[in-house]
Amino acid sequence: MEKQGEYIQSIEIKALWKGGKHIVWNLRPDVNILSGINGVGKSTIINRSVNGLNLLYHTESLTPANLGDGIIMKLYPEDATYMKFDVIRSIDRPLMHSDLLEKMSDSRVKTELDWQIYKLQTKYLNYQVNLSNRMIELLQEGSPESQAKAQEVMKSKIEFQNLVDDLFSDTHKTINRKSNELQFIQNGETLTPYQLSSGEKQMIVILLTVLVENKEHYALLMDEPEISLHIDWQKRLINIIRSINPNVQIILSTHSPAVIMDGWMDAVSEVDDIKK
Repeated sequence: MEKQGEYIQSIEIKALWKGGKHIVWNLRPDVNILSGINGVGKSTIINRSVNGLNLLYHTESLTPANLGDGIIMKLYPEDATYMKFDVIRSIDRPLMHSDLLEKMSDSRVKTELDWQIYKLQTKYLNYQVNLSNRMIELLQEGSPESQAKAQEVMKSKIEFQNLVDDLFSDTHKTINRKSNELQFIQNGETLTPYQLSSGEKQMIVILLTVLVENKEHYALLMDEPEISLHIDWQKRLINIIRSINPNVQIILSTHSPAVIMDGWMDAVSEVDDIKK
């Protein structure tokens, strides 16, 4: 029987480099930061971990202890058979996949970040529908307890909207609360997410990815998420993610000191320290 894990306890990658060196990375349930100079292998470790999780999620015959390709994972609880996860890519380059371009009916989608936003818009709509249905069910019960629960259900969405308004306050952008789609108001003009700057798009992708998981346990893997982000956003990034979903396990690589400055120094592992 399949069982979802709450978090990843460890990732082992055998013979990652020539000469037999391999990786053993013991992970915390909350935040894990991989640091090191450019070229030391941070992205490779993140990408191989994503490949392993993807194989585990889609292939019934594989187990965390036998993922192939030299990858071994240990989940919690230990009898878990798979791990739910999300991946965020940071580089906002032109959308080059010809098959996607042929299928894409929305001409506003021009870059990789646009494509991520496009996919997240549907998840955001589904998230809102699920919230509304749950709130209606609770209100129909009619008890004071159910009414209090209904208010709590909508709290996450309102907090998300307030958070985005705060982050974008310097450019006078606010979320359009009258729209079911994600839109913004700036000086009386309506903007789509595709009209945002690269840094703003990057932050929206991160926040939406975390929000739509609805506070469930899962792993969020990011490779240098600070790219394009203002330094103040880099400092706040981890705590913002954790405020939206305290159950997410963050696994990221970075070479930005700002990302770890707000209380996450003890969550840092240097690549050289996890080589065996």
